[in-house]
Amino acid sequence: MIALFQRKRMWRPRPDLRPRYDVVIVGGGVHGLAIAYELARRGVTDVAVIERSYIGSGGSGRNTAIIRSNYRTEAGVRFYDESVKRYERLSVELGFNVLFSQEGHLTLAHTESAITGLRVRADTNQLNGVDSRIVWPDEIRRLVPMLDLSSKPRFPILAGLYHPPGGIIRHDAVVWAYARAADRLGVEIHPFTEVTGVAVAGGRVQGVTTSRGPVAAGTVVNATAGWASTIAAMAGVRLPIVTHPLQAFVTEPLKPFLDKVIVSATYHVYITQTDRGELVIGQEIDPYSSYSLRSTLPFLETGAAHAVELLPCIAGVKVLRQWAGICDMTPDFAPIMSTTEVEGFVVDVGWGTYGFKAAPAAGYRVAELVATGRSPDVIAPFSLDRFANDRLLGEKAAAAVSH
Repeated sequence: MIALFQRKRMWRPRPDLRPRYDVVIVGGGVHGLAIAYELARRGVTDVAVIERSYIGSGGSGRNTAIIRSNYRTEAGVRFYDESVKRYERLSVELGFNVLFSQEGHLTLAHTESAITGLRVRADTNQLNGVDSRIVWPDEIRRLVPMLDLSSKPRFPILAGLYHPPGGIIRHDAVVWAYARAADRLGVEIHPFTEVTGVAVAGGRVQGVTTSRGPVAAGTVVNATAGWASTIAAMAGVRLPIVTHPLQAFVTEPLKPFLDKVIVSATYHVYITQTDRGELVIGQEIDPYSSYSLRSTLPFLETGAAHAVELLPCIAGVKVLRQWAGICDMTPDFAPIMSTTEVEGFVVDVGWGTYGFKAAPAAGYRVAELVATGRSPDVIAPFSLDRFANDRLLGEKAAAAVSH
């Protein structure tokens, strides 16, 4: 009778750490697990994913999991559109419901200059085959009836960029699905194992040292969030990254009334409603550099005030909890996916506030880079050497608060 109620584990218990692997991936979040899964699909199964805490404990567990592809640059639009399309079939591919709800993403404009910026994004999106268009107050009212579209707010809503494929997803379901799929293909997952050093000799990576002993590897992939520059420094690689906190809070459950992702760069706020009825409200990164995971009262005050400016109907709603994560920000607000000056040391880092939405495409393409030694065209613009060669991408207008 007891056997009837025994549940299978999502993935195997942590095995003994072997002395050598073909590939060691540092970081057990959605990016590290997606890379491991895609490598295993290509037949590279001698892979270890090393995570200093539990699986999905970092940025993958401290985000609001908004999915979209309405970016500003051609490179950004192409890459994130590939990721959205992979998310659309991820539940079927991994055999696990990741609860992807494509409810639509609406970025609001409150000034004439903001409208001009949204026009540029809409044109770039459409030229690259992404469903994204300018909408005006009458249509915005139909999309989100509860928004205050009057002239009363400090910054009245003048227009918006509507992106129907955008939406929200269950972040822990995605992490579990990738971990389970990678494990079933032979990848070893090692939680509660801290990387304390990266061994390099003769300009080539040799492996890593961990809290459980040294591990040799032909390739080491840095797929960490928050501590990406710290891990890279262990290999002697300097990354142009500054780490900032990012905060969000959740309200008490409400009757469903918001079926769009709402973003306002002017108010520095975004709002979604979960399938449990809670409102998730966040802002852009904190203006100071820190590794702190503590939430703050000033964030709560400003975030709540700006959300009420947009949705006056939520003025009396109670806040249940708030939290903070940390984000690795690059100068151009775009990630780094590339090889480095240390042979065999690959980075998938600098994801700022937009890493979760990129995981399927990043996993697929970085795995291709590791397996073939060649950078795929779609991620070539995100190489580390762009900072030295003055080829910055300039995604801040579409990536700062537009989660």
